[in-house]
Amino acid sequence: MNSPHSLRLVVIAPDLVDPDSGDEAALALRERSRQLRIGLLQGGFNLIATLPADTFLCQRLAQLQPDMIIVDAESDARDSLEHVVMATRDARRPIVLFTHDDDSRHVRDAAAAGVCAYIVAGLEPLRIRPVLDLAMARFEQEQGLRRELADAQSQLKERKLIDRAKGLLMQRQGLSEPAAYEKLRKAAMDKGLRMGEVAQRMLDMAELLG
Repeated sequence: MNSPHSLRLVVIAPDLVDPDSGDEAALALRERSRQLRIGLLQGGFNLIATLPADTFLCQRLAQLQPDMIIVDAESDARDSLEHVVMATRDARRPIVLFTHDDDSRHVRDAAAAGVCAYIVAGLEPLRIRPVLDLAMARFEQEQGLRRELADAQSQLKERKLIDRAKGLLMQRQGLSEPAAYEKLRKAAMDKGLRMGEVAQRMLDMAELLG
């Protein structure tokens, strides 16, 4: 597992107001967001960009190719998460959410969206390191489970194809099941293909010829 310090981090933050706007709530949010980024930099993390959660997020992430995404959100956490999830659905990355919103409903939303860590009012530099460590470990574990599931589904699909091709050989060539299996196996070896690929080609040809 890579150390978080070697990872390329992107912070997703809300659009921040002008410091002279006079909006105290917005200014407080601006300062909190600034402190988060300062904490990351002081902790030695490789912060490569701060981006808004807008319709261009997907393209920007594709260009930057970060290893981890940190979402800095307040009451708009759900909206920010929706943008991030849409932007990362084809290229999954670990997501960490920092917020001051302790509404438990947002925790459930975050978990459903694939957030690896949900941190409420935890911006101190000393707390950031273990949070990112845990987020990366959870993400890699989840990705491993996804790969295992995909492999199992692929193997099941291949077995079904082989069974169908065996049945076709048994029906059309009068072979026994072991003989049909051996014929598929030999064809796969001769062609340098997987048995499932040979079975799929055989079934496609049978369907084409009728």
